[in-house]
Parts: sequence; structure tokens; C-alpha cells
Amino acid sequence: MATLNSAGVSELARRPVTLLMPRYEYRNLRPTAAAEADFLKWIEALDREFRNPDPDHRCAVVREALRELYGQPNEGALAARVREHNFDPRNVTLEPEYYGDVDANKYAERKPLIYLWMMFDRSPAGLNHWLGYRVRHMLARHVFKHCGNNVKIFHGVEVSFGYNLTVEDNCVIHKYVLLDDRGEIIIHEGSSISDYANVYSHAHDLNDGMIVTNQRTEIGPRARVTYHATVLSGVKVGEHGMVGSMGVASKDVPDYHIVGGIPAKTLKVKTIAPPEAQQRAAAEKSR
Repeated sequence: MATLNSAGVSELARRPVTLLMPRYEYRNLRPTAAAEADFLKWIEALDREFRNPDPDHRCAVVREALRELYGQPNEGALAARVREHNFDPRNVTLEPEYYGDVDANKYAERKPLIYLWMMFDRSPAGLNHWLGYRVRHMLARHVFKHCGNNVKIFHGVEVSFGYNLTVEDNCVIHKYVLLDDRGEIIIHEGSSISDYANVYSHAHDLNDGMIVTNQRTEIGPRARVTYHATVLSGVKVGEHGMVGSMGVASKDVPDYHIVGGIPAKTLKVKTIAPPEAQQRAAAEKSR
């Protein structure tokens, strides 16, 4: 039986309550055996073709892949011809092509695959997560500077150049994330970028918007940029760091710190932080 203190408060009620929350792993979901076999054959066939870096060859492969995804158009109709032209990446312009600092040769190799990625996400197959994870991971290995193992990328994710983007092992990039690797972005092992977040690696001059400064932006390892948050150019979100929802990280986020607000400031330090990190945070807070 719990005892009462002099104020009449139960000693049991005064103890901190620790709630044991479940830890949810990703479920291992699979399509039917026949569908899985066909999906994997299709991805493997595209992967073989994309080992040839020639832009014209890749454009031809993408043209045929998009025709298969979207169905054969009716011959002769003007709308059908317009549709057909837009299956070929050579007839399409994408925003990063207009940037003055683009490496035209590197981007030309990647553009057909970036376009396939964008159009796949807009196709009936794009919301099939089992298929989508595998298609995007395969494409990322050809588009990114480096893409590690067990990387999950949801639909609607967009990159700028692709060739300045590194995503290490065991990362998750959720839906409708923008990864602006115009300077360089490194997403270190085990990090997560939540829905609708933006990570930038370039900034514009205040007086002349055409003056662009490119900087490396780094996330992690094991960091998290949460829903609708923004990480500005040149910022490093440290190990186990977290940018809270709607926050704008305009300066480095120290290891184990949780930041929020505009501009983002430290709200707390994770309880898993080493003692020295907690002591530094307490000292800074007391100033």
C-alpha cells in the first residue's frame, strides 16, 4: 500500500511514470509470387540497360519504358503525338537544366533516369510501395553520387542534379521531399527525412538573386528532419540531431539536440546523449 507524505500526496503518485512504447519495424510485405517475379525481371532489365551511360541509349530505353507504363497511344491523333513526344526525355526540359552551374555532361547522363523516376511516380504503378522502393533504389544507384544499401525512398521525392547527392545505408526519404543537391548533400547512415521536408545546398545573394553560393549540407548519422521542416544550405544536422516539424534550421544542429521554430533553436537534448553533451547543453541554457 502506498504511503502518504506530510502534504498528503501518495509516494507512488510522485514517482516518474515510464511508458513502454512499442517499437514498430517496417513490415515485410510482398506481392503475389507471379507479380513479384515480373516486377523483378522488369527492374533487372532496366538496370542492365542503364549500365550504358550514353544519354541517347538511356533516352531510348526510357521512351520504351514510359510507353509500356502508360499504354500504347492511338496512332495519328495530335494529342497522341504530343503525348508520344513527351515520353522521350530529349523533348522535355527539367528545371535544373536551366541552372548556370549545372555540369551539362553529368546531368545529361542522369536526366533520362530522373525523368523516368518522376513519371513512374505519376503512373498507376507509382503508389505501389513494394515496387516503388525497388525502382527508386535501382535508379538512385545510377543517379546519385552514392546510394547505400537498404535505402527506402517514397513517391514524389525530387532531387536537383543528383550527382551531388550521397545517401548512406539504412536511410529513409519519405514522400514529397526536396533534396536540392545543387551544392552537395550528404545524408549519413540511418537518417530519416520526413514528409514534405526540404534540404537545400545553395543560397542566393540578398541583392542579386542570380548570385548563388553552393555549400555542403549534411544530415546525421541517425538524424531526423521531421514533417515540413527545412534545412538551409551549409547546415550540418549532427548525429542523432532532430529538426522539429515546420522548423527552419539556419545553423548547425549539435549532436543529440532537438531544435524547432523559425529560426530553429534547441528545445531539448535527447536522453540518450552522452553525459558530456547533456552537461554542455545545460551550461549553455544557464547562460
